[in-house]
Amino acid sequence: MKDKEIKVQWNEDRPSDKADKINPAHYQQGKIEVIDFILDQKMDYLTGTVQKYIARWRFKDGVCDLKKARWFLDKLIEQEEK
Repeated sequence: MKDKEIKVQWNEDRPSDKADKINPAHYQQGKIEVIDFILDQKMDYLTGTVQKYIARWRFKDGVCDLKKARWFLDKLIEQEEK
């Protein structure tokens, strides 16, 4: 598989790397950004991902984001019940 690895070179000037692609509006609702809340609360991956989808569902993918949040929440519960 190593011969099929893709190498990516970071280029600051690419149009797709503008701030709105990295930090879109659906994560900037309210007075605190979702990533700042996740980091402040020292959330693990699963918990942070649930939070991300819950925070953005009304502004991005609607019920699809709620289903994603539920999937990650179910995984978190499964891990905690072990």
